[in-house]
Amino acid sequence: MGNLTALAVKNAKPGDKLGDGNGLRLDVDKNGNRSWVFRYTSPTTGKERYAGFGSASEVTLADARDARDEARKLIRAGQDPIEHRNTKRTEAKVQASRSVSFQVYAEGFITGREAGWKNDKHRQQWRNSLRDYGYPHIGHLAVADVDTAAVLKVLRPIWDVKKETARRVRGRIEVILNAAKAEGLRTGENPALWRGHLDQVLARRKKSEVKHHPALPHEEMPKFWKSLAGETSDAARMLRWVILTACRFNEAADIDPAAEVKSDLWTIPAIRMKGEREHKVPLTGLALAQLPFRPVSDVTLSTCIARHTKTIATTHGMRSTFRDWAGDCTSFPRDIAEMALAHAVSDETEAAYRRSTALAKRRELMTTWAAYCSSASSS
Repeated sequence: MGNLTALAVKNAKPGDKLGDGNGLRLDVDKNGNRSWVFRYTSPTTGKERYAGFGSASEVTLADARDARDEARKLIRAGQDPIEHRNTKRTEAKVQASRSVSFQVYAEGFITGREAGWKNDKHRQQWRNSLRDYGYPHIGHLAVADVDTAAVLKVLRPIWDVKKETARRVRGRIEVILNAAKAEGLRTGENPALWRGHLDQVLARRKKSEVKHHPALPHEEMPKFWKSLAGETSDAARMLRWVILTACRFNEAADIDPAAEVKSDLWTIPAIRMKGEREHKVPLTGLALAQLPFRPVSDVTLSTCIARHTKTIATTHGMRSTFRDWAGDCTSFPRDIAEMALAHAVSDETEAAYRRSTALAKRRELMTTWAAYCSSASSS
């Protein structure tokens, strides 16, 4: 028997903490709400922890004692009661997820997210790519059962023939499975993870496959910018954004300013990055002035470029213009320019820079670039 009685539980007053023995006590908050608490030392960490057994209005004194006794058995067996309960709950969720297919979960995920995707093309690409390449292989599987072998069934048929599509499909599957895990519908590592996982079995893109895009000579940029600055269309604003941030077309086309732009920093999610890693872009005042813009197609941007220069140049080529300018006209370290373009640098190089230091140097680089681009406009 414990120290408490049913009458004592009923008559407990706000602020009371009434012990029953062996770690069980009744806590009453200032509003008179009574709850059972079990205090114990975790056998796995050695730290003091508190497990809640529910409201005294729903859990009787006898039931609370039974719960305490079960918890003490677990402790004697070397298990932490809270962790044991969490594990059981996760297992129950995973078991319940057996009735939720990957396709059903993915469609629900997209529906929940698409309101925040302002680009209609982006929304349609998610659905179409999974419909055409993902669902035929894994759509029928329970979301908890999608494993590496299943993901490879999706990717292998298209990996060498539809390289960009395959990369995006893999990334979308990874994001969806991460969300399912966050909701407790999956456990374990993500089978669609690239680094340290799928990159071990799927061929990397060869450098010889990289296309070189016609670029505007950096000497012509100030004159080009002065002409471009006089246009107020969405295409012009988007193109100026691409130039000032040195980003890729798809990174700008799928931008969600409300979610990704905070103060003077643009955080591009890993799903949109060629290197599969989140990328942060320092923003100048001139760059921020281009927002908002309605994303347009790459063809529309190319047409916009042609309106302001006779030089043959592409949207992607603007990244080369930036890189050539940084190398020819500034003293910024090469690796800082490469980081600004989200190009891969060696682990040793990354380790040589503190993240905050590299970002500060990149901010200085982008500020200098913006000043150069607009130099003819301000003269």
